[in-house]
Amino acid sequence: MSVSLTLVVIMAVLYAAGVYAMLERSLTRVLIGFLLLGNATNLLLLIVMGFPGTAPFAGEAEYPGDEGAQSDPLPQALMLTAIVITFAVSAFLLALIYRSWQLGQADTVEDDAEDVALRERTAQAEAALDEVETVDDAAATDFVDAVASPLLALDGADALGLLPDAPVDTPTETHDKGDGK
Repeated sequence: MSVSLTLVVIMAVLYAAGVYAMLERSLTRVLIGFLLLGNATNLLLLIVMGFPGTAPFAGEAEYPGDEGAQSDPLPQALMLTAIVITFAVSAFLLALIYRSWQLGQADTVEDDAEDVALRERTAQAEAALDEVETVDDAAATDFVDAVASPLLALDGADALGLLPDAPVDTPTETHDKGDGK
């Protein structure tokens, strides 16, 4: 089985054009982009389906030398599912476009006041993060005033599953509790 390079190139162009069209603010272009993506997905499933001209379970090949070659039935089922999903989402997008045209005589998505305010807050937050001074590594911890003490094994070496001859930390003096005494 060999896949035609033409089908792969057409599929890639459909995906690229679909993604490009979906990035527009016009709902009609979003619908066209979604339809292009649906068709590109169907073409992808057609490419990966298997041997051309054979039934999924027949076992009889159209081409000589392909005895017993079978096509995979799963991509066919996925293609039917993709067609139904593309149809349903397209119908929903058409309803959105129609309602948007009824309300505003335009099918473009405009920025509202909340979008503009959010964009300004994000710009201010990024500017504030750029102005932050670097701090020294000693103060970059939550345990600034804590006294470091070693880990202690409570019941000897067997409490932690250590070997009998492993070194164990034993306290030799009492540590202060952070009160400075």
